[in-house]
Amino acid sequence: MSSETDDTLSGSEAAVITDAARTESELADRVETLNERVDDLEAGVEAGTDDSTKRMTIIATKGTLDMAYPPLILASTAAAFGWEVTVFHTFWGLEILHEERSKELQLSSVGNPNTPLPNALAALPGMDRLTTTMMRRSIDDVGTPTIDELVDTCLEMGADLQACQMTADMMDYDEDAFYDGVTTGVGAASALSEMAEADVQLLV
Repeated sequence: MSSETDDTLSGSEAAVITDAARTESELADRVETLNERVDDLEAGVEAGTDDSTKRMTIIATKGTLDMAYPPLILASTAAAFGWEVTVFHTFWGLEILHEERSKELQLSSVGNPNTPLPNALAALPGMDRLTTTMMRRSIDDVGTPTIDELVDTCLEMGADLQACQMTADMMDYDEDAFYDGVTTGVGAASALSEMAEADVQLLV
C-alpha cells in the first residue's frame, strides 16, 4: 500500500514538474516573441520619426522688395519648425542673395494692383523710389526684419539658399558677392530633384 502511494505521489509530482516545465517554456517563448515585437515597434517608431521630417522647396524668381519677403519668411518659419528647407533662386531671385543689392531692392508701382496709384501716375519718374520708401517705413514701424536679416536668419537656421548657376552665368553675377553660406553651382536638375522629394513645393 505504501509502495503504491509512493508511486502515485511520484507520478503526480512528475506531472506537476512536467506541467511547470511546459509552462515555463511557453512563457519563455512568449517573452521572446514579445521582445521581438517590441524591437520591431521601436524600429518602426525610429523610422517613422526620420520620415516625418517635413521638407519644403521654394523656387524664388523675383527680386523686388515685396516679392523677396515671401520665400524668406516661409523658409525661416519652416526651418524654425524643424523642416528641411531649400530655396532655389533663379533669374531676378538672385538679387535676394546678393549681399549689397539685397539691401537696395525696390518696389515697383507700375502694374501693382495693391498700390493706390493709377499706372499713369505710378509711371512718373521717382514713383518707385517713393513707394519703396513708404514700404520701408512701414517695415520699420512694425519691426519686420530687413531682407539681409532674414537671409542671415535662414542661413543660421540651416535653410539651403541656392543660386542658379545658369542665371549667374547669364547675368554675370559674381559668386563672391553672394552672402556667405549661399550654395552656388546649382542647376535646374538639382532643383527638380529637390522638389520631387519635398512635401511642399512653392513657386514665388
